[in-house]
Amino acid sequence: MKLPLIIGHRGAKANAPENTLAGLRAAHQEGASWVEFDVKLTADGVPILIHDETFERTTTGRGRVRDLALEAIGGFDAGCRKLFRDRFRDERVPTLAQALELLASLGMGFNLEIKPCPGRERDTAREAIRVLRQRWPAGAPTPILSSFKPASLEAARDTAPDLPRGLLAERLSRDWRRAAKLLGCATIHPGERSLTRPRVAAIKREGYPVLAWTVNNPLRARALRDWGVDSLITDRPAAIAAALA
Repeated sequence: MKLPLIIGHRGAKANAPENTLAGLRAAHQEGASWVEFDVKLTADGVPILIHDETFERTTTGRGRVRDLALEAIGGFDAGCRKLFRDRFRDERVPTLAQALELLASLGMGFNLEIKPCPGRERDTAREAIRVLRQRWPAGAPTPILSSFKPASLEAARDTAPDLPRGLLAERLSRDWRRAAKLLGCATIHPGERSLTRPRVAAIKREGYPVLAWTVNNPLRARALRDWGVDSLITDRPAAIAAALA
């Protein structure tokens, strides 16, 4: 599997609203060839890009993702955060289908994090894969499906065994090798704060590429790259790429 060195986290989270089409475009403008984003299901079963269980932090909306239908969510402004002033006002919460259309037009690859609402672990994986099958062009970069939830990875394995899966963890447990093998994972995605040179070496010895998140410090990025980390998932694609040049 050919992996990019830089992957934009939730688009380019430091410089554009996370998990939005504007964020995906920003990552492309910063030179990233891949992005990472989060997918949940609406009340009516539509995969959308959002990280939290609720809308309050990232949009003008209120309520739980699992309780609201796409039509209601369509009125929320996802570009309203004061951090960006008015540059992204009226940016909407995108559907996965909309994100795939944009990424295909930009020639970008992606890491789709299955981030289900509680109790929807398998449904979220299956519906995301259904949309992928319908909307992602043949010949485009093969995406990676990652998740913290074993049930989501199990559903992805059973539904789309041909799509690579990534084991996500803040800190890898002692039995991570067994879990990765059982779930048929192709990549390991540890939180960068938990990584040491020996831990990276141990993962690599098992034959897994390492995709570390969220790497925003240039000095840390250089160290991780020196240790053999394959991909750096970052809020600041351009800055981290420049630090490694």
